[in-house]
Amino acid sequence: MGTFKIEGGHKLKGKLTPQGAKNEALQILAAVLLSSEKITLKNIPEIRDILRMIELLKGLGVKVEKLKKGEFTFQSNEINLDYFHTEEFRTKGAAIRGSIMIIGPLLARFGIGYIPSPGGDKIGRRRLDTHFIGFENLGAEFTYNKDTGFYKVEAKNLKGCYMLLEEASVTGTANILMAAVMAEGTTTIYNAACEPYLQQLCRMINSMGGKISGIGSNLLTVEGVKELYGCEHSILPDMIEIGSFISMAALTQSEITIENCRVDQLGIIPKIYRKLGVQFEIKDDNIIIPENKHYEIDNFIDGSMMTIADATWPGLSPDLLSVILVMCTQAKGNVLIHQKMFESRLFFVDNLIDMGAQIILCDPHRATVMGLDRRLPLKASTMASPDIRAGVSLLIAAMSAQGTSIIHNIEQIDRGYQDIEHRLNAIGAKITRL
Repeated sequence: MGTFKIEGGHKLKGKLTPQGAKNEALQILAAVLLSSEKITLKNIPEIRDILRMIELLKGLGVKVEKLKKGEFTFQSNEINLDYFHTEEFRTKGAAIRGSIMIIGPLLARFGIGYIPSPGGDKIGRRRLDTHFIGFENLGAEFTYNKDTGFYKVEAKNLKGCYMLLEEASVTGTANILMAAVMAEGTTTIYNAACEPYLQQLCRMINSMGGKISGIGSNLLTVEGVKELYGCEHSILPDMIEIGSFISMAALTQSEITIENCRVDQLGIIPKIYRKLGVQFEIKDDNIIIPENKHYEIDNFIDGSMMTIADATWPGLSPDLLSVILVMCTQAKGNVLIHQKMFESRLFFVDNLIDMGAQIILCDPHRATVMGLDRRLPLKASTMASPDIRAGVSLLIAAMSAQGTSIIHNIEQIDRGYQDIEHRLNAIGAKITRL
């Protein structure tokens, strides 16, 4: 188990460039299975979950070549379907949640897909019903073996249809979309997710010869094609890392410029941080954050306490609530953080309370944060990272705290943030990997 030692209390100063978006990369990597031709992907974040996904593709027979850091080619012209029945596939497929998205493209091209129950963050129930109901709508047969923990989907001939998704699941929409792209006829997906990363997947598939319309809306229309071709695709900057850096800059009173953010794709995120009192300037495609000695949380128009809640796009991503919560511990004012999607994600606040934060955990989904306005700085502590976003939130808290903190289980942070200690140390942080 890896460990970070963090010497807190240092202000940072300098420039940071966000990595490629993890959540987009997982979808895009699955999509390379849709074509037998060579596909070039750029700005891939070389983080633990992404590298695991690439290893899974290699096991399936995908030819992978690394051109340079963050740039790879993939060719899926010799897929080995027997790999499904190996212990190696069981291990690699179960290691990451994103492995579920290989089923859609495999079903589209080969008429069959297997996956063991996927892993990922322990942040609550994350049901897969949307994926498999969507496949069944297209004419596939779904079975689940409780003894082996394997999901299996088969279809001799997928046929387009109209479907209304029960939830606007991002991975569910992506998976169904990839299955439908080579189905016979037209598929209409209503209540589809419309996040920028899903839009990117649609544009990539269209560049391969697909016919998807309604991109950016919750109503997607897919005209089935017989074959898809090679392409070149560049992954967006990671909006969750951008939000993490904004929270870190505010909490540690640092002067930071976040470069090449694709601000046009950040949606409501800048507005949320302004509601929380954070001062910053957007210039060209950069976010310039001065030293925020104080930041005051707005109230609602009627004077009631601000609530920050996650929602489907264009609402706020649930992945940002943890880093927003830790930032609010030193704001002026109070805020209710409402994590609607996952019932275990707020349990990490016990660590912040031990550090001196004033937080009331109302229930598994809601926490009230009473900002200290820097009257009482957080104090150093020893803790463990339960998931990716909580882990980086604890890292941010430790960077602002007085004294030296220890964070165990930092492999969770590595799953979502590339070379994080080196990048932050370069602008003044004091983080040591033990």
